Amino acid sequence: MSTLHEDEFNASFPKSYQPKDFESTIYHQWEEANTFAPQSRFGNTESPFVVVIPPPNVTGVLHMGHGLNGSLQDILVRYQRMLGRKTLWVPGTDHAGIATQHVAEKELKAQGKSRHDVGRKAFVEYVWQVKERHHKIITQQLREIGSSCDWQAERFTLDEGLSQAVRESFVRMYQAGDIYQGEYLVNWCMRCTTALSDDEVEYAEESSFLYHVKYPLVDGSGALIVATSRPETIFGDVALAVHPEDERYLAMIGKEVHVPMTNRTIKVIADSYVDRTFGSAVLKVTPSHDPNDFEIGKRHNLASINIFHENGLLNQHTPKEFQGLTIVKAREAAVALLEQLELLVKKDPLQHRVGHCYRCNTTIEPYLSKQWFVRMEKMASMALQAHDDGKIHFYPKRWENTYSAWLKDIRDWCISRQLWWGHRIPAWYCAACGKISVSTTDLTHCSHCQSTNIKQDEDVLDTWFSSWLWPFSVFGWPNQSEQLKEFYPTSTLVTAYDIIFFWVTRMIMAGLNFMGEVPFKDIYITPLVRDKQGRKMSKTLGNGIDPLEIVKSDGADALRFTIAYLSTQGQDLPLDREMFKMGGRFANKIWNASRFLLGNRVAIAYKPELAKQYSALDMWIAYRLNHASKLVAEAFTQYRFDDASHAIYDYFWDDFCDWYLEALKASFYADDVAEKERALAVSLSILEESLRLMHPFLPFISEEIYQKLPNKQADFLIVAPYPQAQDRSMWEASAEAFGTVKLFIGQVRAMRTQFGIAGDERIVAKVYIASNQEREAFMAHEEVMLRMAKLKTIELASVAFNETDRKAHLGVNLVGRDFEALLVMRHLINIEQEIAKLTKELAEVTQQMERAQAKLANENFVQRADPSAVAKERERVEQFSQQRIKLEASLESLKES
Repeated sequence: MSTLHEDEFNASFPKSYQPKDFESTIYHQWEEANTFAPQSRFGNTESPFVVVIPPPNVTGVLHMGHGLNGSLQDILVRYQRMLGRKTLWVPGTDHAGIATQHVAEKELKAQGKSRHDVGRKAFVEYVWQVKERHHKIITQQLREIGSSCDWQAERFTLDEGLSQAVRESFVRMYQAGDIYQGEYLVNWCMRCTTALSDDEVEYAEESSFLYHVKYPLVDGSGALIVATSRPETIFGDVALAVHPEDERYLAMIGKEVHVPMTNRTIKVIADSYVDRTFGSAVLKVTPSHDPNDFEIGKRHNLASINIFHENGLLNQHTPKEFQGLTIVKAREAAVALLEQLELLVKKDPLQHRVGHCYRCNTTIEPYLSKQWFVRMEKMASMALQAHDDGKIHFYPKRWENTYSAWLKDIRDWCISRQLWWGHRIPAWYCAACGKISVSTTDLTHCSHCQSTNIKQDEDVLDTWFSSWLWPFSVFGWPNQSEQLKEFYPTSTLVTAYDIIFFWVTRMIMAGLNFMGEVPFKDIYITPLVRDKQGRKMSKTLGNGIDPLEIVKSDGADALRFTIAYLSTQGQDLPLDREMFKMGGRFANKIWNASRFLLGNRVAIAYKPELAKQYSALDMWIAYRLNHASKLVAEAFTQYRFDDASHAIYDYFWDDFCDWYLEALKASFYADDVAEKERALAVSLSILEESLRLMHPFLPFISEEIYQKLPNKQADFLIVAPYPQAQDRSMWEASAEAFGTVKLFIGQVRAMRTQFGIAGDERIVAKVYIASNQEREAFMAHEEVMLRMAKLKTIELASVAFNETDRKAHLGVNLVGRDFEALLVMRHLINIEQEIAKLTKELAEVTQQMERAQAKLANENFVQRADPSAVAKERERVEQFSQQRIKLEASLESLKES
């Protein structure tokens, strides 16, 4: 193949690395070529590798958590695709009932309207328009970070197929008795005006007060004191409770008390739930507004008084002056009235955990209402058994404890939501016979009495009720499609820890319940992204990092590689914007190294037939590349993205760039044309395989460079074969031989640095080599060593050095396996100055070592200190000891010279 014209090369391979010039173009080319579609390659007959994306909210935008999750999923998917497995990554978005309805209502409010003004049908149509606008944004953002999803397989949790799956699952479970309706105390968000499941409540520490209130006895014999943090709920009190074994109150049981601020009286009852150590050990029982009181109410057949409207304002069951007040205002008014009535004994500061809505952060109120529930105990037992049987594995493993603990303490799942946007509950109420009909299709007649006087339930299902079906509904379930048969169960789930309860465990339960097997085997829990101060990134703190801003400034590869490099399994991920410069610098290094190699085609002809004519240098780099491939493969089996990216970084930056390319210049700058052509062909072969190795982590730059290679194996790197570690034992000796050359160069460089010898000063090296193979390696790479170690000459000695030789040449004793070298540099060193410097260093090291030894000699320290601190001191002693040996040897050499 002929050489390139310089102008042609510069036009196709600019000097400056500018990712924005090619990233979007490359992604478009991948899509156009349908490279993301599942297809087996290279004779791989393994089962398909399938990943379903944790569907982001359709109205959301990508934050760094999405950037992390999407990047790691894509790395896995690209790796498996290049192994030749039929690989499918299903993209999709979630209708996110509460969040999306909130966005739509906010827009209507700006127009002076509410959803009630426009009506349910028009409002739902409007939300669909909102969804379409936002959907385009989120899917484009996923493309920008390089997500190689099969967009032809994209799904939406409210699309026609998933809607059918939701109805089918509801009807099946209702008919099996696993879904039921009942009046229960639920978590209620007054702003969203909907019920929430236990898992949708987020708790935070808050400062408040504990109010001690008098409840006067009707018989006039005194009063009972009740401690409450919510005095506004006194209007809903239906009893006072004391412990049946509390001797202080045995005589009070059965008596009546006046309810403060009202004209009602209630009885004192006995219940073992009461904590005899809290407050006055007298509990006000308000079944409509406390889950524990609700259970007491059921046990004692007590009435319930609900004092709130669904929007949180106090209702008609409170005095007129309280009606219409917010909870906060009602609490202030209640405290003021209690003080006026001289019923408030005192108030104490209180720190307690308060529940908040996971969407809007409004304080959650327990609220009595009729809701739909899923019975969880049976399915939880199945999910626990699947774990015990080894059918699912968490990475890191510690999350298995979280999974098991939640399942063992599970409560029934409230699945109804008082919203208009979502899957409407497929239940119809008959006005004629009073019975409920459920159906997978819309009903016009009661299934019990055939009356047409029926009405569908107004509520919708919890968003998670559709997403718990996600791993099989995306493939057409309940229809037994070919896709379902081929791609279920999926392979790996990559998700954040905060939805283990919301989503992961429920998907496992749904998979076992409807499909008879777990939906995935491996569950990788991503690190939690924090800022440099260790705080969780959030809109409230304003400490988030927009991943798309990183893409714009540094490129998608910088974003992805930095995330992978820093994602240590089981540890949080602290990030700031500057950290992504590391990934950008690595990409720039790849660009410059590749440009250097390919630039040699301007003067050197590329001859592919020479690509396997390896020198010892080539065998060494191929050996290192093979080792890196092995490390990457091992890391992927344990989802250690950091280990894999470190292996790639260390290989390419250190071995390939700093050593191989530098050493290769000896061939490129030689007069031997045949050697130039051989070196170019071999090095481009190594580069091609190196690009394949790094592609999953840096897909854009690797593909851009790959397209410029004269020796690419496939139309696109994304579908080229991934490097597989081979048995390279036959290269081991050659690789070790060059390893000796590398060691020698490194030692010479270290000596030059230690003695402050300028770079333009050339040194004579005298080398004795016992091994013939290493002698040949030294001779073969003489030019490399002269240039990289900045030597004047290398003289090979025929016999081993003696003390006279060492003293004559300053005795800088470089020792490797089977070689010893002496550097002639006495004339370049100020002996007295160097002795003084090394003597000072030796004194400092000795002092530090003695301090560490003194600590270890102290029995109190050894016995009482943290074991890691003791181990650290022992490590310091060893390090200082080694430093002393080196310094003493250098001093001895200088003194004897």
